[in-house]
Amino acid sequence: MFLFTEAELSILSKVIFLDRDGVINKKACEHDYIKQWKDFFFLPNVEKAIKEFNELGYIVLIVTNQRGIAKRLLTRETLDEIHQNMQDHLQLFGAHIDKIYVCPHDLDECDCRKPKIGLFLEAEKDFSIDKNQSWMIGDSSSDMIAGQNYKLKTIYISDHDIYETADYNCRNLYDTVNLIRRITK
Repeated sequence: MFLFTEAELSILSKVIFLDRDGVINKKACEHDYIKQWKDFFFLPNVEKAIKEFNELGYIVLIVTNQRGIAKRLLTRETLDEIHQNMQDHLQLFGAHIDKIYVCPHDLDECDCRKPKIGLFLEAEKDFSIDKNQSWMIGDSSSDMIAGQNYKLKTIYISDHDIYETADYNCRNLYDTVNLIRRITK
């Protein structure tokens, strides 16, 4: 579902790429996966952060590895249901994700699993992306490497770690809004 017309897409070229687990929602326990909606818990102020990105004119996209599909722990249909529930929840706060790009593959089976840039290249088919005004926000080394390989500015989210090669480090998604607002003034 696109929320922009073709003409608007050529104008709105700055993009926020978000990882999902650990950025939007609480991660599952190590070696586990978000397998159903009842396992999905929004992190604090995520709705507010996404709404502010929307209001700042960013196209907001999710680029997410979902290996649980390859491991047959959830189906693509269940993942789509989780994402629809996520979108419905965000809409209650006046926020939205413009599109979600998913790698459902296992390790070394594709060109789209981050840190590879296949999901970003897929997004290029749908959106006119100005890499100089766009950001990758994630909580893992694969997110940072993918963003850097695609030539984006990167923000690493962690409440206790610093990622040395990220362009910036923040404690949560809402802090990234304030950082980006300050940098792009």
